[in-house]
Amino acid sequence: MKYEIARRLQNGGGVIVNTSSVAGAKGMARLSTYVASKHSVNGLTKALALEYAELGIRINAVLPGPIETPMMDRVSSVIPGAQQMFIAATAMKRTGKPEEIAHTVVWLLSDEANYVTAAVIPVDGGMLAL
Repeated sequence: MKYEIARRLQNGGGVIVNTSSVAGAKGMARLSTYVASKHSVNGLTKALALEYAELGIRINAVLPGPIETPMMDRVSSVIPGAQQMFIAATAMKRTGKPEEIAHTVVWLLSDEANYVTAAVIPVDGGMLAL
């Protein structure tokens, strides 16, 4: 974000959307390094959003849940049954699609989200609510 913020300051403001994970809002066994890194993304998002809000920069993060990506395939190959476990842990009982994350990012980048900053928004099929 160091370089993104510098560019936005040159342009008089703007929007940054970070990609985190539901792992940044809870603990997950066997994924401690990943969980720690995503908690860091969330904390940095909030702290920098507060520092730069008055300078016209909005900073938010999306927290995807289990999404149909090559990463899900890799996790499933290392942890047998992981995809089924993640699906069972969502209220919607399915994995998400990458475009479902993209829709939230596009909204955050749009003028429709002008009053949204320092938000970490789960896009997780209800995983964090359970």
